[in-house]
Amino acid sequence: MNGAAANQIETEGNSTAADMDSLHVLPLSILPLFTVSLKQARMIKNLHFKSVIEIYRDAKSGSGQIDPDVAGIHFNWTSAQDLEDQRLIEILARLNSYDVYSLRIELRRAGIELEEVDALRLSDAKQAELTEYMRVFTSPLLAQVYGDSNADIENFDQLIGMFSNPDRESAIKNLRTLAKKLDIDITEVPEFLEEYADIFLSLAYYKNCLDDLIPKITRFIEIVQEVQENFHMRRDPILMHVCRFLSEKLNDVSASLTGRFESFDRHSKDMWENLNGESFRRVRALIESHHTTVGGVLCGLSLKMEAWENEVGWESTSPMQRATFITTHMRSGINRIKEIEDSAPAISDL
Repeated sequence: MNGAAANQIETEGNSTAADMDSLHVLPLSILPLFTVSLKQARMIKNLHFKSVIEIYRDAKSGSGQIDPDVAGIHFNWTSAQDLEDQRLIEILARLNSYDVYSLRIELRRAGIELEEVDALRLSDAKQAELTEYMRVFTSPLLAQVYGDSNADIENFDQLIGMFSNPDRESAIKNLRTLAKKLDIDITEVPEFLEEYADIFLSLAYYKNCLDDLIPKITRFIEIVQEVQENFHMRRDPILMHVCRFLSEKLNDVSASLTGRFESFDRHSKDMWENLNGESFRRVRALIESHHTTVGGVLCGLSLKMEAWENEVGWESTSPMQRATFITTHMRSGINRIKEIEDSAPAISDL
């Protein structure tokens, strides 16, 4: 199977819920398609950051993939319904990431409605995994309502449950205060909490992805430098050019992306220091406006790093094997990742 995207599937029967946690796997079963066999397939990103339709995957046969451009021929599409499927596949193929938060925005832009309203959500397992990341965002809420940011909260459902059915008189009083600050009725607080949970869960999800990537990118750049310093490898001008190109682009993208997350954190902290309906809406708009670019950059970077990890590895590998994979696979798609990062909205403009 091709690259990192292939390695997202551990077994043929891997669940749709687990797929929804991925940046580069999209189960087509959740989409309004007419072609029955296509609904059993998945759209994935390969290691070159290209979209392909994965028709099947098993341990013995590997992965069967087709290019979206030839889907019409493969499925013999001729009817009006077939052309609707073709249109949808073309839209999906152009997306930079298949994470649930990017998909919500992109599908809405394309006027595509899902059969299951709640299909685009992280699995319960992934949400539990993000608990520690979410404590940064649950603590200010708990402090506002309970005066206690150390309550035993495992997930946002528990938090919403606490606020929906507060068991302390002071909490009810503080809920009214919170509603007043937000300029909403106290009965609207649960809805606010749902929105708050979702927007900051998206930030926690992306931060989790970034924290996993940064050490790998750092190590990969070190390996590239080792290749450049190799006596035999440095005689290859094409290889040296690719190495410089990769180091420069990856350093630039990593620094820019890390800076964006630092800005998100500052704006979130400022929101709680001056909480009102406008400050929340401003932070929500800020984070949501970056979903598609953050998702696209993280998707591309994770594909590259997982490809290297799975095909070459981080430790002792021959310089020739490293050089071959660098020139053959690591370069493609990097410019696109840099373009996506450069296209992100300027935070100062928001």
